Amino acid sequence: MLQAALGFRAHSGWAALVAVSLERGQPSVLCRKRVQLVETFNYDFRQPYHTAKKMPLQDGREFISTVKLQASRLAAAALRELQVEIKPAGCRLVAVALLLASGRPLPALEDILASHALIHTADGELFREALAEACARCGMRLCRVKEKNLVDEAVCCFKVREAALLKRVAELGRPLGSPWSQDEKFAALAAWLALSQSVRGKSAKPKTRRA
Repeated sequence: MLQAALGFRAHSGWAALVAVSLERGQPSVLCRKRVQLVETFNYDFRQPYHTAKKMPLQDGREFISTVKLQASRLAAAALRELQVEIKPAGCRLVAVALLLASGRPLPALEDILASHALIHTADGELFREALAEACARCGMRLCRVKEKNLVDEAVCCFKVREAALLKRVAELGRPLGSPWSQDEKFAALAAWLALSQSVRGKSAKPKTRRA
């Protein structure tokens, strides 16, 4: 059975998902999806910290928690659905790559709501954290990659020039057609990186000798 990995690039209320497998060491895209992380796709739920700022502090805290739990549940459902979807193709999901922002840890809620810049940052982090929690729910190995370091890490891992790597990633989406934007390209590259690291890690394990 072929091993597969998926990559997530999160946005406010949704995430781009791309699943990749390796055949003879070469990546192939299994599927591409847009995963909705809120049940009601409107501003209030897609920007939960912005919404919470208009509420009393405790109400805002509870609203943020509700949105995050909902996002984690929807992401876990998407993961389980994908596991079922790729099984007939002889593939098994072994890792998930999550692209991260480069921001620092967030302060207390009161401080976040006092800063417009931190509110924007916190909205993005909420959905990334929900995706990470969904991976834990599903028992998936999670590879966290800072987006600003993604290309450099892949260049180092695959030992290719950056231009050749980016061209290869662009070509991965050709059989699928549009959309194959930076969302899909980065999600695919992150999945490819996580899968390669998973395969190498497994092959590097020492064999147990029988007594």
